[in-house]
Amino acid sequence: MMHSSRRKPVLYFREDRRVPCGRCSVYRLFGLCLVLLLVSLLWLQLNCSEDPPSSPRDDRGPVQPAPPCPPAARASAADDPSWGPHKLALIVPFRERFEELLVFVPFMHAFLTRQRVRHRILIVNQVDRYRFNRASLINVGHLESGNDTDYLAMHDVDLLPLNDRLDYGFPGAGPFHVASPELHPLYHYKTYVGGILLLTKQHYSMCNGMSNRFWGWGREDDEFYRRLHKAQLKLYRPSGITTGYETFRHIHDPTYRKRDQKRVAAQKQEQFKVDPEGGLTNLAYQVESRQEVVIGDAPCTIINIKLECDQSQTPWCLL
Repeated sequence: MMHSSRRKPVLYFREDRRVPCGRCSVYRLFGLCLVLLLVSLLWLQLNCSEDPPSSPRDDRGPVQPAPPCPPAARASAADDPSWGPHKLALIVPFRERFEELLVFVPFMHAFLTRQRVRHRILIVNQVDRYRFNRASLINVGHLESGNDTDYLAMHDVDLLPLNDRLDYGFPGAGPFHVASPELHPLYHYKTYVGGILLLTKQHYSMCNGMSNRFWGWGREDDEFYRRLHKAQLKLYRPSGITTGYETFRHIHDPTYRKRDQKRVAAQKQEQFKVDPEGGLTNLAYQVESRQEVVIGDAPCTIINIKLECDQSQTPWCLL
């Protein structure tokens, strides 16, 4: 049963600090400004009137611009301890959607920074020969996210939040479905938990992650809804959001990039069943490489993954 959310969005405003004037009069302030202006003009005149040195011309060439900030320094902007004790692992299951990725990473980094959410963006890139498996990639992201993060966001690369009142904070009370059916531009059925779902790592482990049986597009999040219910986790959704179906921007172009919606062999029957044992416990994969990159001043980690498929169990992992 779906539970209505009472979770209120957290607003992160930069504190407005004003300098008190005390008993200073308008005339004293005007006099102080006048003195500062005269001192500045005097300093400028002294510097401009100095003659250039008679030493030979400097042959060092034009002044070179300062080198760009190293990735580690950029990453610190996403990991400010003063923002709180919790840190988000934003997990993006990915394959060959680079145009969307170039938009997504800078956008989400700026969005989470405005909310003062400590975060790490993980792009889990499937590089094997099998069909796309979103659920398995999220399982990989959970396992590879490191001990410095304590909650995760299962986040589609083509869905951008446009309302700053959407709360990406720590979902301690229970899983928080950001892209709720009342707000998602495409999917409006009551048991939908896809798109963007936040939950603690502890709660994700209680569900044994997601099923690894879903190769191709769709149905994995419907099965995960049943896992949330089985684990007796209360599901929360946003409240007080008035932007409706304009809350998100969906940047996927179905005419340019077709989704793999084929159902072959027994997959047609399997897609509606609950996988009672599969998940984190039977996930099989290899990490091909890991890269720390910066996209438009936004740091992210790209993990190239090769999933493994037992074709005796899921022959539909290949077409």
